[in-house]
This record gives sequence, C-alpha cells and structure tokens, in this order.
Amino acid sequence: MNTTTPRKDSAATGTPRPAAPEPVRPGTGGGVRAAAGRVLLHTGLVVLAAAILLPFAWMLTSSVKADNQVFTVPIQWIPEEFHWDNFVRIWTDIPLLTYLNNSLFLSLVITALQVLTGSFAAYGFAKMRFPGRDALFLGYIATIAVPWQAYMVPQYIIMEKLGLVNTHLSLILLQAFGAFGVFLMRQFYLTIPDEIGEAARLDGLSEYGIWVRMILPLSKPALASLALLTFVNTWNDYMGPFIYLTDNDLWTVQLGLRQFVGLYDTQYAMIMTGSVLSVLPILVVFLLGQRYFVQAIATSGIK
Repeated sequence: MNTTTPRKDSAATGTPRPAAPEPVRPGTGGGVRAAAGRVLLHTGLVVLAAAILLPFAWMLTSSVKADNQVFTVPIQWIPEEFHWDNFVRIWTDIPLLTYLNNSLFLSLVITALQVLTGSFAAYGFAKMRFPGRDALFLGYIATIAVPWQAYMVPQYIIMEKLGLVNTHLSLILLQAFGAFGVFLMRQFYLTIPDEIGEAARLDGLSEYGIWVRMILPLSKPALASLALLTFVNTWNDYMGPFIYLTDNDLWTVQLGLRQFVGLYDTQYAMIMTGSVLSVLPILVVFLLGQRYFVQAIATSGIK
C-alpha cells in the first residue's frame, strides 16, 4: 500500500504560490558607460595617431614644394604648385642610388649578424647552466645603460689602429653584437619548455643541434622582431657613418642628404624628398614584419 501523502495544490489549500522570478534585464547604465568609454578610447587613439603622423604628412607635402615654401608661416599644407620634378632631380643632384645601396648593404649584413650572435648567446643564457651565468648576463645587459658617447673615442682609436676607418667593415664589426638582441631572444627562449631540450639530448642531439633544429624554428616571431628593429636602427644611423666614413662612395643615404646643406643656403625641399624616399624601405620592412613584431613583444614579457 502506498502511504505517501499526495501533495495538495496551493490553489486548493489557499496558500499563494510564490511568484516566478522575473528575468534579469541588463542595466542600461553600465552599457552606456562602456560605450562611452570605448568612444573616448578610440577618440584618444585617433588623436594620438594623428599627432604622430602629422610630421610625416608635413614631410610628404614639403617634398613637392619649392625651397621658399617649406617653412612658410602659417604652414601651407597644400602647395600652390606641385614640384614633382624634385623626385627626378634628386637622382641626378646626388648619387642617391649609391647611398641607398650602401645603406641596404650595411643594414642587411648587420641585421644578419645581430640575429645570429644574439640568438646564439641568448641560448646559452636561457637554456644552459654554468657558474656565474646570471651575474654575467646582468653585467652584459647593464651595458645597455652606458651611453655610446662614453666609449665612442676608444672604439675609434681601435678601428684606426686596425686600419678599418673609412670602410664599411668598421661599422659592421662594431654593430655585429648587441645586448638588446640577446635580452630580447633570452626572454623569448624562457617561454620555450625545457623538456624540449631534454628530450632532444636524450635523442643524442648536441647543444648546437638543439639550438638549430629545435629552438630556432620555434623562435621565428622573436627572430623577425629582432631583425626588424636592427634593420631600422642601422638604416637610420647617422653618427656611425658620419664618424667612420669619409669617402663619398661609402656614404649612406642619411649621410648623403647632408649635401643639400650648403654654407649659405639649404635645399629643404630636396632634403624632404630624399627623406621620403629613405622612409619607403623602412615602411615596407615594417609592414612585412609587423605581425611577428607584435607577437614577439607579447610573448617575451617586454612591457
């Protein structure tokens, strides 16, 4: 026999049934504040981007002006007459093609050497254990804080005694190693699990084999980022070629544009034209490596 007492309906007993909870509607106040915050953020980013791009816009418009129209007050953003022949004259007024080739040669060679030496040294600091490793790394990274002017004269004396002044080799040797590249690559290597290297050692790979066959293929974003930064810094370098290169045939594009600065007058429009042409390779390289650059910075822990 079933002795379970049947439940009585609340309508029959007169007990009011509890009301069902109303669905929670999202408040309009939080949504409005979030939308306003996004609008302010995007507005600020647009203003910041415009402030950064403003000098480049002025350089671009000044490249097609006459010399007496570059520094007019107020600024004349749209010239009355476009001098497109500036982009033709500059190739004949100075040996611009020679300067571009020199800049490209130095940038490619120094970039390749810094990527090679930086990634190789970073592997030792990140994945190998030896006495004094951390202290050595700290001392090496501390050289970043030393201004270049502090050791500029000793470097020049060394290059002069070696007979390398007025050669591209002097700039290549001085910039083939970089503490920042070692730091960047080490930070990225630390994100790679040590178990990968241990498994490779068990399979019989040497430390060189682990670095070449295991670590480097996993470090493409960091390698591309280091290559991008080194290429841009070498291409824009002015003081190095100014100090070590005296032969006109060895000058870089940054140094070659100085020829438009005369004793009594300066061809500002031609300087702007050359600056526009010198920025184009940097723009192409950055656009090609932007994705790897952002990925490497995000994963290496650099803030």
